Order: sequence, then C-alpha cells, then structure tokens
Amino acid sequence: MSEDSEKEDYSDRTISDEDESDEDMFMKFVSEDLHRCALLTADSFGDPFFPRTTQILLEYQLGRWVPRLREPRDLYGVSSSGPLSPTRWPYHCEVIDEKVQHIDWTPSCPEPVYIPTGLETEPLYPDSKEATVVYLAEDAYKEPCFVYSRVGGNRTPLKQPVDYRDNTLMFEARFESGNLQKVVKVAEYEYQLTVRPDLFTNKHTQWYYFQVTNMRAGIVYRFTIVNFTKPASLYSRGMRPLFYSEKEAKAHHIGWQRIGDQIKYYRNNPGQDGRHYFSLTWTFQFPHNKDTCYFAHCYPYTYTNLQEYLSGINNDPVRSKFCKIRVLCHTLARNMVYILTITTPLKNSDSRKRKAVILTARVHPGETNSSWIMKGFLDYILGNSSDAQLLRDTFVFKVVPMLNPDGVIVGNYRCSLAGRDLNRNYTSLLKESFPSVWYTRNMVHRLMEKREVILYCDLHGHSRKENIFMYGCDGSDRSKTLYLQQRIFPLMLSKNCPDKFSFSACKFNVQKSKEGTGRVVMWKMGIRNSFTMEATFCGSTLGNKRGTHFSTKDLESMGYHFCDSLLDYCDPDRTKYYRCLKELEEMERHITLEKVFEDSDTPVIDITLDVESSSRGSDSSESIDSLTYLLKLTSQKKHLKTKKERNSTIASHQNAREGQEVYDRGHLLQRHKQSNSDVKDTRPNEPDDYMVDYFRRQLPNQGLGE
Repeated sequence: MSEDSEKEDYSDRTISDEDESDEDMFMKFVSEDLHRCALLTADSFGDPFFPRTTQILLEYQLGRWVPRLREPRDLYGVSSSGPLSPTRWPYHCEVIDEKVQHIDWTPSCPEPVYIPTGLETEPLYPDSKEATVVYLAEDAYKEPCFVYSRVGGNRTPLKQPVDYRDNTLMFEARFESGNLQKVVKVAEYEYQLTVRPDLFTNKHTQWYYFQVTNMRAGIVYRFTIVNFTKPASLYSRGMRPLFYSEKEAKAHHIGWQRIGDQIKYYRNNPGQDGRHYFSLTWTFQFPHNKDTCYFAHCYPYTYTNLQEYLSGINNDPVRSKFCKIRVLCHTLARNMVYILTITTPLKNSDSRKRKAVILTARVHPGETNSSWIMKGFLDYILGNSSDAQLLRDTFVFKVVPMLNPDGVIVGNYRCSLAGRDLNRNYTSLLKESFPSVWYTRNMVHRLMEKREVILYCDLHGHSRKENIFMYGCDGSDRSKTLYLQQRIFPLMLSKNCPDKFSFSACKFNVQKSKEGTGRVVMWKMGIRNSFTMEATFCGSTLGNKRGTHFSTKDLESMGYHFCDSLLDYCDPDRTKYYRCLKELEEMERHITLEKVFEDSDTPVIDITLDVESSSRGSDSSESIDSLTYLLKLTSQKKHLKTKKERNSTIASHQNAREGQEVYDRGHLLQRHKQSNSDVKDTRPNEPDDYMVDYFRRQLPNQGLGE
C-alpha cells in the first residue's frame, strides 16, 4: 500500500489514530474493498515457503509482499448489509423455532411489593405415582461438560407429553434464556416446577423464565418451584414473580407486570444429604383463555436483544461516528463478546489526555437487571444532550455490555459453559476457558499503559438485598483522605438518586473469596475507583419508591444517574467533591466517637463507614491523587461543566454563606495536603470556583425507558 493511500485511509477513520492504537489487539474493522493495493492468494505462488491456501492474502506494500489472513465474513456480527450473527448453543440443547419477543412497557404507577397475610400455605409434594409429568427437558444432562456448539442447537423433532384437548397447562422453555427443567401436575390446577441448574453444574438454581399456554381465565392456578438453594430470598421480603401476556400486549400494550397472591418462600425438606432446598409458591388467575404467557424471575434481556440494540447503533449515521463496535473475543461456544469505544472523534494528540472509564455487565447471566442499567447508560451517553456530548468530549468509555453471552443464551444464572463463575476468575491464566474475562483484563492493562483510568464499574444484580448499592475496595492505610476518596463517587450517586441508591448499604472491603472478582483485580492493577454496582431484583425501601418494585425504567434511569455523578465527581469546581469529603469525615467522626464510648482499641483508620465491612487491604495505587483530578482542565479550551452551571443564578442568592464555605474549603484542603504528603502529585495547584446547594438541586425529567 502506498503512503498516499495509507493517509487517505486513515483520514476516513471516525476515531483518532491514537485511540485506534488502543485496540490493535482486536481485529481491524476494515472491509476488503478499502484496500487499494494488489492482493494475491498464497496458492498463486509456487514457492514452497507459502502454504497452498486461499485464507492467506499477500499485499504489496513498500516494495515487498506482506502476508496477512483473509478477513472473516460478518466480522463483528453488526452489519448494515447482512443479518445478525446467529446465536450458537451447545450441540445437544433442544431449541424451538419460535422466536420469543416482548414489548417494552412501564406501568403507570409503581407496583407494590406483596404483603403477607399470614394465611399462605406451604405445599409439600412427596413422590407420588399419580402425578403427571407434563414437561421434561432431558437435553441438559446429555454431556458432562461442554463439547462443541451449533447454530440453533439440536433441532431434532420436539415432543410434548400431553396435547391441547384437556385442561392441562402446556409449558415451554427451550428458547433463548429460558430455564425450566421439569413440571409435574399434582392436582387439577396445581403444578410443581423444577428449574434447571446451570449447565455442567449441579447448583445455581435461581433464574427461571418459561412459557405457559392452554390456560383458562378466572381459574386460580398454583405454581410451586421446589429446588431453590438459597436460605434467604427477596421473595420473603415481598418480591413478586413477573408475568407477561401476549394478548394483553397486543390488545392493551401491557408488558411485564408483577403478579401473584399467597406468595411464600420456605424450606421444603429436612436437609437430606447435607443439602437444603427451598420452595417458592404463588397463585394466579390468567386474564385470557388460550393465551400465550410467560413467567420470569426478572425482566429478560437476551443476547439477541443486545445484538439488535448494537445493530441499531451501527446503522445510525450519528451515533456510529462516536461509538465503535468491535469484537473483544469469542466465547467457548463461538459467540461474540462485543466491546464499545465511545468518545468524540479527535485527530490530534489531545486524545491521549482523555481519561478512561470502564463499564462491564452481565458476567452473571441471570442478573438481567444489570443489562437494563447498561441500556440506560448507553441510551444516555449516546444521546444528543449537552451533558452526554461533554462526557464524550472529556472521556474515553470502554464498555463490555455482555461478558457471558453463552450463559445468557442457555438460561444459566451464574456460570459460563465452563461450569465456573467468571467473576471469580479474573486472575486466571486460562484464556481458552475464560476468554471474556481474560481479554477484558488484558484490554484494561493495555489501556492503562496509554491513559489514566479514573473509574471501573461492573454491573450486577442482588438476590437478597433491596435498593441499589456498590461494593468498593479498601483505602490506603497511610492516608485517611485516600481511604475516604473511594467512597465519594458512591456518596454522590446516593445524593443524585436518593430513592433508589443506598449509600448505607455500600461496603468497602476485600474478602479473600472475592480476590478473583473484576472489582478487586482492577483495583490491584491501580484503578482507585473500582466498584461493583449491585441492583436488587426487587425494589426500593427509600423515599417515594419505598415498598415498590423497580421497573425497567427505574433500572435504566441509573444509567443517567451514573453519568450525572461522573460529571459531579470530575467537575473542576471541586465544591461537590469537598462537601462529600467533609460529610464522610463527619460520618467517620461520629462512628469514632461511638467506638470510643464502647472502649474500642481499633485505630481510626480501620473503622469503616459500614459495620460489616473491613478496611484492611493493599494500596490501590501510588499514582496521581484523584482529589485534584481535572483541576488542570481549567487551562484547556473547554471546561467540564454540569447542569448546575446552566443554573448558576442560584449562587447569587447564597452570598451570605460564602464566607463559611470558603473557610470550610480551606480547612479541607489543608487536611488533604497533610494526609497526602507521601503521595506524588504532579498536577498544578489551581484555585477552584464555588457553587452552592449541591445536594438540593432538582434533576430534570429524562424520560428514560417506557
């Protein structure tokens, strides 16, 4: 390829050359028609040095022939000229031809949690020869481990043990993300259900998602799932199952809704063989005869949903300019793990100055609420608001929206097809066994060589606690301020969405059992702000949303709040930052006093903001202190601003407070310098401007979801 043609090719790139070099570990997103050079296949030569193959192409560059591999077709699975890459299943999995689709819908009023009446029954089902098996998925146990995959899985003729001529319900779960192992009819309108463990394991029975047909309206049916293994469950705290009716969706545009009466979660056996099992039972009346309905543990979000979403971005002439979609790696089943790079295109060297933010989700396939938060984040960061534009101008976002597509496809709750929890294997060297986390860790390592990563966040779901909260890591034993800094972003998030996010539920520690998680591994690599965001499967105990379930709109709104808090955290005007730091110091002082009254000998630095957490751990980094992060942006052409600067008139009414505010800030700065005297900081000490009423500002209606 000539030098002129190389320059012309690079000028067409939508992301800077600097940013492109961050991803040279990935395959290039260039079609063959862009190569304006001579191409020959290797079998055109008689030289024995070259193997006889059509998969090696020879390019004539700068006076010599250079071999390269032919680019595979549909390289990224997201193409405007062809269909999406088909999902691949373990070869033995039975898959129906029907494609399951659901509409997006949000109820007009928050859905309340279930309040027990005390009259709920606890059905027990001893083995009975009179019971009728109406559904059995035998394919799950045909292999002890993953062997190979096939598009569409095993498509042999499927059988049903009953027909449509009687009143027996028909069950189905052999579709993407579906999970149901066995159904036994124990009475005319009562069914005992068993969910399937994660493939190639004998545990992790939590996620269920199945179809029901052949029902009669107005009849009280009872469903009981009998093989849960967790002693504690949100179903004991008022969580209701999710229900979807195709007739309701078509006639009234109503989607997933919370349903159920006589809901009870209870232990159902004395613990034979050392294992205890727990049941979830509920009753329900279907709204229509002969409908097609679904039940699920949480709002489904499939791999196909993700591919369709990414295809929409790729086909959008605006969003595709600042969002590059690449393949990070392939899974065991050869499904694609996508990575998104989101930033404003920049041609000059200033792109290296941009800091990076990393988001990942769905390492646990049954935690579908994490995908809805990810969707809300992507909707906002790829939108046309001034704040979204500012974020893209300031940062480089690396996003892996689905780390475990194999598990998502087959309906697992926690594991990949390796039969292991990927979020305990970020330290593993087994690239072939855990490709998505291995390549994610490698991507982060390469990224950190080129730019500073200010925040990493892995999105999850939680099955035992309400609200949304974060897990962080320990602070520095040598600096109280560094120790408190890792709590500032979660505290800001709680201020921005007080009815969803609970700061008091956050924990900041490193347990030995969690050393293989993404959060801990990234923190030990040097990312000071390394978090796991946990979203409940149920709902909120806070503010106006207390006692209600989260909808998909609520989950998506967390994506906006994340972006809003990121702007607050990195604002050159450090008012919000220092106020949060002061509040954290006050919290710690209060806890310290309580410890003193209890005659505790625990050092102040070892007292955490959560009584259940621990502050012991290694230093995260000796890099530049994030307390003064982005102050140097005041010397650049464009300053980082947030909504409050567009409402700056509020500050003019607060002159009476400025004297005390300035004093407080000076006091905090002095304490910060003293506590960080051993931390290297090469950034200039530039003055900050002040802003007031941070914690009382009103958030605009973003209209997310629905």
